Amino acid sequence: MTERFEHQTYLVRRKILKIFGAAFHIYDPDGNVAFYSKLKAFKMKEDIRVYTGEDMQEEVLVIQARKILDISAAYDVADPTTNEKVGVLKRKGIKSIMKDEWIFMDANDQEIGLIKEDSTFFALFRRFISSIIPQTYHGYIGDNMVCTFKQNFNPFVMKINLDFSPDTNNLLDRRLGIAAAVLLTAIEGKQ
Repeated sequence: MTERFEHQTYLVRRKILKIFGAAFHIYDPDGNVAFYSKLKAFKMKEDIRVYTGEDMQEEVLVIQARKILDISAAYDVADPTTNEKVGVLKRKGIKSIMKDEWIFMDANDQEIGLIKEDSTFFALFRRFISSIIPQTYHGYIGDNMVCTFKQNFNPFVMKINLDFSPDTNNLLDRRLGIAAAVLLTAIEGKQ
């Protein structure tokens, strides 16, 4: 794993003025582009690629939906440099209608943790009244909080601050956490 994956914090920013598909810049704590991600347009199944930069010369993660339409969508996360499956991110279907929840799964599809939206009250308020309140998600491996995903308030540009500092025992593979941040940014942009 390269040092790009070793930072405690990242900022994921959805690129504006993208007509087809979606693109995301992922910045390290110093404000440098650590990764660039692109969601291909007009694909039946979501296919998101993460690169080391906008030149898209070096691909470091692949995030692919298993099915075309699925309320409990599962996304395989793989390292294309080693052909290793890093893990799976799976949406908790009907439960995510009221309050977003995702499952962290290992490379063998075994559940290892959860990503939960901050509160049911705020989740319902955002869905049915106004999206003015930014979303916050907490990631857990077992009972241990390993990361937070905190949306910045900006009605025009979707940004999520990803913080791995709660993961003092390195329980979560950073690649899976970064893939989750990209997915949350991409999926939130569609809600």
